[in-house]
Amino acid sequence: MAALLNTPLFSMTRRWQGFLLALFACVALSGCGFALKKASYLPDDLRVLYLSGADSKSALYSNLKQALRRAQVELLPSPKLANGEDAVELHLYRDSLERQTLSLFKNGQVAQYELAYSVRYRLTRPGFEPVEQEFELYRNYQDDPDNALGKAQERDIILSELRELASRRIIRELSQL
Repeated sequence: MAALLNTPLFSMTRRWQGFLLALFACVALSGCGFALKKASYLPDDLRVLYLSGADSKSALYSNLKQALRRAQVELLPSPKLANGEDAVELHLYRDSLERQTLSLFKNGQVAQYELAYSVRYRLTRPGFEPVEQEFELYRNYQDDPDNALGKAQERDIILSELRELASRRIIRELSQL
């Protein structure tokens, strides 16, 4: 029996079994409708645009600029196309962060906060009415008065994640126009 297992024919059948198993898994996954998440597809008229903002040095502006480049959008240096026509303009208004108390410790110190990150932008396309959008993203975090430095760093990490989520959401909303 051991001699049969060491034959080249048996090891080749094991390779075929592995291949057939992988092929069956791919067919089963594609047959059930499973698909990998793709990048948001932007309409052709939004593939070239001018990005402007109330604060072009803000972190959200930088995140959005990078996200647009990843989505293969050409960013123009001015609001005019090469032929002198107006370009599509995405204007990012100021973003804001509000913090509200959710709960208190017995001694009256804050135990938990809710962060509300709001973003507002306007898309102006030649021949169309401007589209103004506004949304808010929420996150909760625990506060620890004994570890103030660590909690400040945690808040900064949460804020950077909210900015990243906001830039992805803007691109997703643009893809639905």
